[in-house]
Amino acid sequence: MSALAIDLPEDVSAARDGILKFAEQEILPRHAEYQAFFEDPRAMYGEDGKFSETLQSLIRDVRESSAKAGFYQMCVPEALGGGGLGHLAYYAAWQALFHRCGPKNWLMLYSLAHWAFGPSKLLEQITDEALAKVMPGLLDGSKSMCFGLSEPNAGSDASMIKTKATRDGDGWRIDGRKIWTTNAPIADYCVIFAVTNPDLSVANKSGITAFLVPTDTPGFTVQRIIKLFGHIGGDEAELAFDNLYVEPWQVVGEIDNGFAAALYGVSLGRIYNSARAVGYGRWSLELALDYAKAREAFGSAIADYQGVSFPLAESATELHAAHLMGINAAKLLDRGEPAVKELSMAKTYSVKVGYAAVDQAMQTHGAMGFTNEIGLVEAWHALRIVNVADGTNEILNRTIAQRLLKGDVGL
Repeated sequence: MSALAIDLPEDVSAARDGILKFAEQEILPRHAEYQAFFEDPRAMYGEDGKFSETLQSLIRDVRESSAKAGFYQMCVPEALGGGGLGHLAYYAAWQALFHRCGPKNWLMLYSLAHWAFGPSKLLEQITDEALAKVMPGLLDGSKSMCFGLSEPNAGSDASMIKTKATRDGDGWRIDGRKIWTTNAPIADYCVIFAVTNPDLSVANKSGITAFLVPTDTPGFTVQRIIKLFGHIGGDEAELAFDNLYVEPWQVVGEIDNGFAAALYGVSLGRIYNSARAVGYGRWSLELALDYAKAREAFGSAIADYQGVSFPLAESATELHAAHLMGINAAKLLDRGEPAVKELSMAKTYSVKVGYAAVDQAMQTHGAMGFTNEIGLVEAWHALRIVNVADGTNEILNRTIAQRLLKGDVGL
């Protein structure tokens, strides 16, 4: 029985169901086959902290298999060679994947082109030369990319970036640093945002340009792997650019007007993270419900005690609201509306209640909730990060308040 009275368009529901079937046929069996590998961090990461060659091969295999099946690129604009499905399909597919696969079967992260790792509407304004050189590999899953926006002193306020691109003949020389660049350690390309007009940048009127850069370009360095939560490796990196030369064909969009592309990329990230939070929240809630019905204490299933069941009911209520908010924001974007307030609401609310649902599921499980085999710890880690990624909750509340004070009070 569905809790949603909102009927998804037939193409959206078909795409969602198709990629779920792909996950069940391709993702879950891979994790079962390589279970021992995924439980051994020394096998998953090299001495340098990057994903090991075996893991990189598995990731690439998932991307390529999904691309051959037509799912990986299904939300990429038709102009770039994709399926042309929009924001609603993107949200629905990701939410379903996170809900079905949970945090343990995480190769599913590579079954659909993530906005910062693969082809998306973000690249709609690349040059014809870039389209011919770069897009085939991104579309077939053999190549991946990363999104170089955040810097050590420019996180939530992306207008503070200091990386500069200075003219050199027909091209530019890029110097600077980026941080928190997900997928950078294994990416083939990076979209680098750099200041090309300091006067406009200082005046907060853009002056920023986006460049599509192969990561093997001289002067491009993965300076260090950023390790989180005590892990021995990771897929976040700090990047350094030293006299890195880029040519005109590598410009994405208009010169000095790349900030719009950066904001759009972050918007896609907010859709993705809203879906991730709801999906993981639903997964953890169902896990907790099953456990509460099976676990007995003082002669009864712990589900019979209001101290256990009522918090789970609250989580279900909050996740239902978050799910509706995510669908609504995606539908507004598909209608061509900016949905700045609504998308900010969906992201900040979804990640808060998703994180709370995982935490409550851990509490329901007691000490078992902390163990490696359950998977709740992985979900807890992921959603703790998501409370910061692509706009902190504080920044999003600031955006919502600003929109309200300007008269955008429609609810």
